[in-house]
Amino acid sequence: MDSGLILLIFLAFLFAWGLNRVRRAFRLGPVAYAGVMIVFVVVMLAVWGQTFR
Repeated sequence: MDSGLILLIFLAFLFAWGLNRVRRAFRLGPVAYAGVMIVFVVVMLAVWGQTFR
């Protein structure tokens, strides 16, 4: 497995944990939480895909 992909997976878990704490503070709904996570995943996949150019 590519070490960059492992790092991105770790960052995704760290981001999800931090977003969950922020979501409780701002009282975001599950739809907003899912939207932010989807945007994060798309951006991370785009960044990871740039390494193959």
